[in-house]
Amino acid sequence: MNKIATKGRNFLLLGQCLPCTKQNAAKVRVRRMVLDTNINMYFREDKMFYVHDPNKICKSGDIVLIKELEKKLTTLITHSVEEIVFPLGDVTDPITNKKCVVGKYRDQIEEANQLYGKKETAFDYEKAPPRGKLEGKQDFSHGITYLKYHESEEEQPFGIQ
Repeated sequence: MNKIATKGRNFLLLGQCLPCTKQNAAKVRVRRMVLDTNINMYFREDKMFYVHDPNKICKSGDIVLIKELEKKLTTLITHSVEEIVFPLGDVTDPITNKKCVVGKYRDQIEEANQLYGKKETAFDYEKAPPRGKLEGKQDFSHGITYLKYHESEEEQPFGIQ
């Protein structure tokens, strides 16, 4: 019983993808709240995991579910990507699975527009393209990242420090 409980402790984790320079891997930040018993307060603690992602389905900013591997692939890669829970962009309420805008659901905004009339300048979410339309223009999360060793006058959109 005790072995099963300790084995399943880090079985599935929820984290956010970060830019990574490793091949076939993604870097995921998992946030936890840790209790400080001296002052009886919780503090945020971040832990980084390198996860196996051979198809490169993760992009920077995505919220993903990762699963612990039975056997480590390398000394760094200990987990694999199970699924993308929330892609970066549209905010989805995890309880109701409805799309949100600031503090309201999109359904509520549409109802208010039907009751009071829609402004001509209002943003139309149904016509908005999904994430990926601006790849190469404003969205640089799809590119291969590399480490910047020095600053230069050249634009380096894929460089990380």
